[in-house]
Amino acid sequence: MNVTAVETILVRNIEPYIGGRHWLFVQLMTDEGIIGLGERPTMHAANLGPAISMIEDFCEQFVIGSNPFHIERIWQTIYASRHDWRHPSLYMTPALSAIEMALWDIVGKATNQPIYNLLGGQVHEQLRAYAYMPTAGIWENPLKAGEIAVKLVEAGNTACKLDPFTPLFPQPRDFSLKTIRRVAKIFRAIRDAVGDELEVAIGTHGQFSTAVAIRVAKELEEFSPFWFEEPVPPENIDEMARVAAHTSIPIATGERLVTKFEFAQLLKKQAAQIMQLDVGQCGGILEAKKIAGMAEAHYAMIAPHMYCGPVAAAAAVQLDTCSPNFLIQEYNGAGLHNDILKEPIRFENGFIKPPAGPGLGIELDEAVVKKQLA
Repeated sequence: MNVTAVETILVRNIEPYIGGRHWLFVQLMTDEGIIGLGERPTMHAANLGPAISMIEDFCEQFVIGSNPFHIERIWQTIYASRHDWRHPSLYMTPALSAIEMALWDIVGKATNQPIYNLLGGQVHEQLRAYAYMPTAGIWENPLKAGEIAVKLVEAGNTACKLDPFTPLFPQPRDFSLKTIRRVAKIFRAIRDAVGDELEVAIGTHGQFSTAVAIRVAKELEEFSPFWFEEPVPPENIDEMARVAAHTSIPIATGERLVTKFEFAQLLKKQAAQIMQLDVGQCGGILEAKKIAGMAEAHYAMIAPHMYCGPVAAAAAVQLDTCSPNFLIQEYNGAGLHNDILKEPIRFENGFIKPPAGPGLGIELDEAVVKKQLA
């Protein structure tokens, strides 16, 4: 079997644009009629022309004419093909990730197996997921956070994340004691309302200086947060390690890191205990599996990032299902995420049910795709 062609599909998301305003899908065709599906996460990109060109360029040079089963060889060839690509970035590796997951989808369909069965088999029958806590109004009235927490628990959720600190930029920056203690009131309201029934993670997007991050952690430790996410910007692993050494709250990071090499430094320096790798950005499914394996050797857990469309989400589910150190999955599926798939990812009562179908276990609804073409 050989890959014969590539097609990129750019679709418009619908409000509130969960996973980005646009989704960029990749289809790889083969001479046996099997089509593999991948996705290049777009985040908040305004111009996707260069991203599309990069995918097409990689495929024309390194993928078309190749055996889709040679995933490692293709990955290594693309990664090391040019001088600048071996220093990975969030510009290059998402394109590589999209191609790689499409290759895995082909292999799964050719063998009639879900990808997780080809990577060690199913470890988890269901995957714990976490919701986002809406923050509208809770700053003015912290008690409202408790009311929202009750609704989340009643809906079957066992964990959530909230981003209580604003503004996001510039970063890193200082936050006053008054602001920090206002956030503590929000956490207290949640604990008073639902006790220990709901894990609550702090999302902060690298907003703090090292000193302020340590101060925030000290103030919030009594509420036992699920994790402290990106307490400082992720590029300085030494400073993140400094924060980790000063708090009992687990540090989580990884959504802006790529390849096994960056995660190796994170683990070596004991900067985080929870790896938030993004399958659609870090280098693909196999690269994510390698990162999960390194984390397992350090007794660290994975909680994959998911701000993307449904195809990259499906790839994350495949990784989760076969990873013994899976902790929890971010899940943003709703609206078009479900409608654009013939069989949407099953999410019920705070858990995802891994699909049993071959490859990624999903299939696009062509009528919906055509309607949403950008």
